[in-house]
Amino acid sequence: MPKDLFVSALLDVYGEFLSKKQRDLISLYYDEDLSLAEIAENEDITRQGVSDAINRAKSRLYKLEESYGYCKKFLRLKELKENISDAESAKEICDIIDNL
Repeated sequence: MPKDLFVSALLDVYGEFLSKKQRDLISLYYDEDLSLAEIAENEDITRQGVSDAINRAKSRLYKLEESYGYCKKFLRLKELKENISDAESAKEICDIIDNL
């Protein structure tokens, strides 16, 4: 399973909408960079069980992002913050905040 680092950002924004177990497993995989086998051994579950739980959690996170889009907005705000010296960036930041 190739690692998509966007999932870590989604986890930061929507992690509370997952079960504690899903949140823990996906965090171990994406944030702690443990392999599925390492997580399975540490959690005393099968590698397939870890993979299934992570896939369900990822699916939930992507659906939440598709519905609300908060993560992409947050990442865009962070990007604009770096260029806040121009008026166009400041206006876009304000527009994004107003639409939240």
